[in-house]
Amino acid sequence: MSMKKADLDKAKGKTILGGPGKGIPDRFGKDSGMTMDRREQRERDREAGLIPFAVKLHGDLIKDVRAAAEKKGVGLNEITAELLQKGLKAK
Repeated sequence: MSMKKADLDKAKGKTILGGPGKGIPDRFGKDSGMTMDRREQRERDREAGLIPFAVKLHGDLIKDVRAAAEKKGVGLNEITAELLQKGLKAK
């Protein structure tokens, strides 16, 4: 049985977009460096004694903190902790 032109176009579209079950297989160890899910990350943070601490700061200050973190080659968490410790010791 032959397919209608519209059905052929739908099938072609699914093939191009990687329809169900037709995706590209994992290559080059793509999944080897998978990150853990949020629940696992929270559990590890809890075990390390880390507590989430959300604040709202001005954009200019955040740019300066990011620049300082990049200059030192550390993450935002590390540079923020360091800056807070220095600020608290200066009092």
